[in-house]
Amino acid sequence: MEENMVREENRKIRFLRFLVDLSLMSIQQNDFSIEEALKVVEDVKHAACNFFPGKEEAFELIYRPRFQRVIQEKFGLLPDSPSPERSSP
Repeated sequence: MEENMVREENRKIRFLRFLVDLSLMSIQQNDFSIEEALKVVEDVKHAACNFFPGKEEAFELIYRPRFQRVIQEKFGLLPDSPSPERSSP
């Protein structure tokens, strides 16, 4: 039973990594507007939170900086994060 839970957790992690990598490449290679790029980030965050409920902060710490770097490189700016965690004092 525990082995199956670990296997399922590992599967979710691998899929999330794949999703993040694919989304980063998509932002880099496609002709997205800044709004479309930010929507991709929020869609990936939503998927991550569905896989790992209650881990929004982990997404913000692990994956948000990667997305911000790619967006900054592509658009020459670092947009403010639309997430509520970033706007609260």
